[in-house]
Amino acid sequence: MPSTILNSLYTQATGVLPDKIVELTGSGSNRRYFRLEGIKGTYIGVVGESIEENDAFIGLSRHFGERNLPVPRVIAVSEKHDAYLQDYLGDTLLFDAIANGRATGVFSDEEKRLLTLAIRALAGIQYRGAEQLDFGICYPLPAFDRRTVMWDLNYFKYNFLKLSGIAFNESRLEDDFERLADRLLNSDYSTFMYRDFQSRNVMIKDGKPWFIDFQGGRRGPAEYDVASFLWQARANIPGDLRERLIDEYLDSASRYAAIDRDQFKSRLRDFVLFRLLQVLGAYGFRGLYEKKTHFIESIPPALGKIEELLAANGFGCYPTLVDLLHQLADKFRPAPTPDHLIVTIRSFSYKRGLPGDASGNGGGFVFDCRGMHNPGRYEEYKRLTGMDAPVIDFLEARGEVQPFLGHCYGLVDSSVEVYLRRGFTSLTIDFGCTGGQHRSVYCAEKMAAHLSEKYGVDVRLLHREQNVEKHYAPTAANS
Repeated sequence: MPSTILNSLYTQATGVLPDKIVELTGSGSNRRYFRLEGIKGTYIGVVGESIEENDAFIGLSRHFGERNLPVPRVIAVSEKHDAYLQDYLGDTLLFDAIANGRATGVFSDEEKRLLTLAIRALAGIQYRGAEQLDFGICYPLPAFDRRTVMWDLNYFKYNFLKLSGIAFNESRLEDDFERLADRLLNSDYSTFMYRDFQSRNVMIKDGKPWFIDFQGGRRGPAEYDVASFLWQARANIPGDLRERLIDEYLDSASRYAAIDRDQFKSRLRDFVLFRLLQVLGAYGFRGLYEKKTHFIESIPPALGKIEELLAANGFGCYPTLVDLLHQLADKFRPAPTPDHLIVTIRSFSYKRGLPGDASGNGGGFVFDCRGMHNPGRYEEYKRLTGMDAPVIDFLEARGEVQPFLGHCYGLVDSSVEVYLRRGFTSLTIDFGCTGGQHRSVYCAEKMAAHLSEKYGVDVRLLHREQNVEKHYAPTAANS
């Protein structure tokens, strides 16, 4: 951990050393985030390999801050600009604050309020944020242009489409890409395009949205961000609510510029298609290539959004692309309901939130393992997991885990017996701890072995933060 440089930044900002430095769960980039706590306050430390990317965030944060936009201040910057300290905005992501709505598709009044505040505030970032902004500080490009469009379309082609194994005529697909690029670039624009505006990049502090991770922004079309936010694959925003939020956005944006609402909505459809293709490219790389389960699980919902879009709009000007998207939707459509009980057991980190409900039934158990002593506090266990013998010995020697698991077994066994008797087909059991590395992994392993040995059921074991999957095949009596 780069504690030396973070200690230096905290001291530079406050005059004292921090009491504690905690690394936060990583994102999909090579940037590392840390929470620094001390008597002079709590801050977020960022360590990034790309100096240009760091400078983009630092410059944009200062520019937005001068316009009183809701972004974290940069408090201190290292000499080499390879690390910096920014405001701590709390631990509540908008993604987590709307968790119930995402899971059920039914959003509460409070969840709708937060979504409305976020998309109305987006207009301020886009229009006020662009005022007197030197777009030359943006990284890696100052503006959304044809090169950007073709990068993202080819990202989809090479990292998702080709990995899917579906055969296609590349020349005809490129013709569709050219037509799509023409439509995306047929208007002038002067707004700031956030580029990755989604609920994981919005913090909720004192009931209001604050924006983070905008270092990839540039001059670009406002429609891109609206598409990114409202059609985020795992946001699960229903169509009627989406339309209301579009109108809220347009009301807010109209304070800054004259907007043809019908033209905006017409252009928005092409940006939704484009954004979903770019997202599939990312899911393909992280999921189909790197085999990260979270991204693989995100593919069917994203293709579901594309099917909805195609059904509503047709997009007859992109015939090859549309045909391929239909084929992809069929290929990645979730499997039909099984004819026997499948028990899904997962370990996870509470820092990244509860795992999603892939089954759709909304049921199951969530056990909190954080009451047990954490091996991760000790240097010799930091690189190990709950599957490694030294960690197993540590947990079992303290005597805390056996009674905890005994209670878990009792609760789960009663459900498994009822599910088997009544012919239910899906049960989910989640174990969470701070980092999803030691205690939760150990308990998930033990639960999987217990159920397989006692009942012979079909057990799917997933350690989310470790990207490890295992399968305990059912016995003949339970298959």
